[in-house]
Amino acid sequence: MNSLTTGYVLLFQFTTNFLLAIAIIFGAVFSAKLIQRSIEKTNNKFHKLDANLLKIICAGMTYTIYAIAALLILDRFGVNTTSIIALLGTCGLAIGLALRDTLSNIAAGILLLVLRPFKAGDQIECGSISGTVKEIGLFTTILHSSDGLFISIPNSRISNESIKNLTKNGLRRMDLIIQVDHASSIDKGLKVLNEIAKEEKKFLQKPSPQAMIASISETGINLQLRAWTTVDDYWDVYWEQTKNIKDKMEAEGISLARHKPVIYSADLLK
Repeated sequence: MNSLTTGYVLLFQFTTNFLLAIAIIFGAVFSAKLIQRSIEKTNNKFHKLDANLLKIICAGMTYTIYAIAALLILDRFGVNTTSIIALLGTCGLAIGLALRDTLSNIAAGILLLVLRPFKAGDQIECGSISGTVKEIGLFTTILHSSDGLFISIPNSRISNESIKNLTKNGLRRMDLIIQVDHASSIDKGLKVLNEIAKEEKKFLQKPSPQAMIASISETGINLQLRAWTTVDDYWDVYWEQTKNIKDKMEAEGISLARHKPVIYSADLLK
């Protein structure tokens, strides 16, 4: 009789724990979805988080809730969760030491997504590498170079380099420099540059274009036209006006500088 009573008690406890485990699982799934929807709704309202970072946060919250639920279920069935947590902590430390370079890439990736120095579609320069950002991942950032190359850069390297974002501000200043001969009229050359600045409709008037003497060297006089354009128009205007400046200078009789070879006498070399 006592064994039968004990069996009923054990069955009752198991059934209770089993039902509680099911309740914990449903509660965990419901809580994870509720938190995920709340985060997405808040982000849609304020647009503060990058889409990739939003996925990472939602996934992290979901796995955390599931881990807590798993520990609660194991605890209900009499498993010593303290030792499991200690074991997981030790394993986590060992894995962290073994994968410290990988973890540094993950940390750098999260920082890039939080600070957002660039986003997908931006043109950037990072050290000696440049290209259009296609994807910001946890481990690497993917670029496509102007000559069609696929470039994968570890995030830790990007975080340690100076980053130039060529498209973030929406505008870029164009510096067009042409070197004319010393005998050429500077005023005439500057007049040509000012006329080009007025004729080019894609040059912005605020800030207004500027024509100036950039420098004077032994080989010639460097005249410079500074003008602002939108990022989308920059290269088309740059290539067109580089040719246009040369043609108009020559049409006005302004000689471009030519580097003359220096010939030394054999006697001077002795």
